[in-house]
Amino acid sequence: MIQLTVAQLARAVGGRPVNVDPQLLITGGVVTDSRLAGPGAVFVAVRGERTDGHEHAEAAAAAGAALVVAERPVEAPHVLVEDSVVALGELAREVLARLRAEGSLRVVGLTGSVGKTTTKDVLAQVLAQAGPTVAPRESFNNEIGLPLTVLSATRETRYLVLEMGASGPGHIDYLTRIAPLDVAVVLVVGHAHMGGFGTIDAVARAKAEIVAGLRAGGTAVLNADDARVAAMAPAAPGTVTYFGRGEDADVRATDVTLDEEARPSFMLHTDASGVRARHDVHLALHGEHQVSNALAVAGAALALGLDAGAVAEALGSAQRVSAHRMAVTHRPDGVVVVDDAYNANPDSMGAALRAVAAMPARRRIAVVGEMLELGEEAERAHEDVGRLAAELGIDVLVAPGPTGEQVRRGAAGGPHTHCPADVDAAAALLGELLQEGDLVLLKGSNGSGVWRLAERLTESGGAAW
Repeated sequence: MIQLTVAQLARAVGGRPVNVDPQLLITGGVVTDSRLAGPGAVFVAVRGERTDGHEHAEAAAAAGAALVVAERPVEAPHVLVEDSVVALGELAREVLARLRAEGSLRVVGLTGSVGKTTTKDVLAQVLAQAGPTVAPRESFNNEIGLPLTVLSATRETRYLVLEMGASGPGHIDYLTRIAPLDVAVVLVVGHAHMGGFGTIDAVARAKAEIVAGLRAGGTAVLNADDARVAAMAPAAPGTVTYFGRGEDADVRATDVTLDEEARPSFMLHTDASGVRARHDVHLALHGEHQVSNALAVAGAALALGLDAGAVAEALGSAQRVSAHRMAVTHRPDGVVVVDDAYNANPDSMGAALRAVAAMPARRRIAVVGEMLELGEEAERAHEDVGRLAAELGIDVLVAPGPTGEQVRRGAAGGPHTHCPADVDAAAALLGELLQEGDLVLLKGSNGSGVWRLAERLTESGGAAW
């Protein structure tokens, strides 16, 4: 973070300094995990579901933290606030405003029901070719992760990439008030977190908050292939760039092909400032759905002034960064593991199944864990997963947990379906099933635990592509 005195920090967060010199200059970073605290750091004590940061204030101070932001008195120099999470956001807002005033920082945010983290990772790699870039670790996309990402930017940062998630109305609006955007990207509106929204139209309204969060003259980069996303254009205060597969899109793809590992190649067409260009792109990522993600990246990069040819080249060199997202591993025993187990909803589940259906294998085995937070749509959604797997020719389905029978009903007449009680039982089953030449997909919501099974299947060896 940039340098602030304790007094300046306290004013920014609406707090009161306690047992600390108000003129002390803070020069370290901001953390919410006391184990990450170092000399000069600010430790924000957050009350979580599993632990209360206030209980670790002394440990943070012992590690060198110069200041604690806390909701109650602690045994360390601190600034007392009403709400530590709100204070964290206010601090990020203040620091970002200072960085913008002092340099040429541009901020791009993205949201969508599917593909946010992978697209964020690729966008960060593309922008890094043009200047110092800061992006979130993993899925730092909420009221804690986003401010921490903002606070990791420095005076040298040229591009700040922010991922914005929402599990209910108003969440993205809150995030864009912390970090108003120069470019806002919307990938797709899908059936994620339906328990918190109720309807798909409510999801669309929540995602549209990112467009309303643009600064004056900012650019909205919208998916022309998703009618709900394209309909967000009137909320944009400035330019709208459309990406998609149709001829009317400003950034589009034609001639899409997949290699044997389902890695897409396509012709990238761009129309920026009246200049039309065509460039070949060969992605290192797996699945045809990555084409749309790549187009979104191209649209955002062009909106930030990058050259189309440089963008196409950078797209081709971009690699998977975050764990459990279409990570393909060859095991020494000849089994191929496709780990896409970080999270799941009906749209991302469908994309993953289509990706592995396009990959050569002796047998294609799909482990489909429970998709959480779907509300009243949950039963039908799990039946649809089984139905889609049957349509795509998946050979074996393994559906652990309470939704297994729903998947089996949907897959009736298709792949042989196993419904083990839990992930441990699924691991034992796969130990018996898997043979040389098999390809196995691991996919499920984070809470389903399928990601743990993915780690067990890959920890014994094999290099990720």
